Amino acid sequence: MSFTPGPRNLLTDIAGLRVGAAHDEALNSGVTAVLCDTPAVASVQVMGGAPGTRETDLLEPHNSVETVNALVLSGGSAFGLDAASGVQAWLREHDIGLQVHDQRVPIVPAAILFDLVNGGDKGWGRYPPYRELGYQAAQNAATAFELGTAGAGYGALTAGLKGGLGSASTRLADGTTVAALVAVNAVGSVTVGSTRHFWAAPFEAGSEFGGLGLPSPLPDDAGRVRLKFRDPGLAANTTIAVVATDAALTKAEAKRLAVTAHDGLARAIWPAHTPADGDLVFALATGARPAPDSVAMMELYAAGAATLARAIARGVYAARPGPRDLMPAWSTLG
Repeated sequence: MSFTPGPRNLLTDIAGLRVGAAHDEALNSGVTAVLCDTPAVASVQVMGGAPGTRETDLLEPHNSVETVNALVLSGGSAFGLDAASGVQAWLREHDIGLQVHDQRVPIVPAAILFDLVNGGDKGWGRYPPYRELGYQAAQNAATAFELGTAGAGYGALTAGLKGGLGSASTRLADGTTVAALVAVNAVGSVTVGSTRHFWAAPFEAGSEFGGLGLPSPLPDDAGRVRLKFRDPGLAANTTIAVVATDAALTKAEAKRLAVTAHDGLARAIWPAHTPADGDLVFALATGARPAPDSVAMMELYAAGAATLARAIARGVYAARPGPRDLMPAWSTLG
């Protein structure tokens, strides 16, 4: 399978999706919101051992609500779950949500990553700022958005490198598009040993994250487990993502898309899905294109995994250096 990106190489190559971000520089943290112009079928798969979530139970295929109005990725650990309230407030102001009798209830599942120990000022007083950041992110939603040190990836870190917000898209031969958005804050490493080469290199489209390929030969330390912090008290991390398609999927098929997308996470980060990560993938299906047949479905799932791997590398590749850095940005490596 070759990987041909859509025109933006972003999640917003799926028509009807918009992405907004907001951050607080002093806090060294931020929020990313994905808004659906029309309600989209959604599900989720959690494979990390330390997740933080809101409204994810409703995304299981056996539960009643089929679609969502938005998804939220946020920094801030459990405090960041407030970001969904800000997005929900913006949606309600615009009369967007599930109609229940005479009320509109915006459906906004959310997931968080841990960035509390990253050099930012977390002395926010009584209430954390994430609700307002969520509102701003929704207000900023557009088809173009920044990668790297932005939104939920603003204060993200990985083993030895700054993390970041990444995105990528793939246009399949039948015209279907699959795309990914991810905030990369893993306990593990996205690069091979001590090199600048990304684990995701086999899936790279062009030179979207440097075009270095895999190192040859592999370095002696390629098999060494590299972790962000050796102190167990600081081992709180998490990579959170959205994988979306314009194909028509059932809720159960969206669940499978979320499950298989984790293969891409594991191909781009090593180790992944640890007890210190809350690794999670949301899946969205807008239904603008026909439902795939069985063969096309396999290609869609494979592309979803590969596209997420590319998005992870692009997020770290695009991170820029800043005054509160605990880790170097990839771009500063020799």
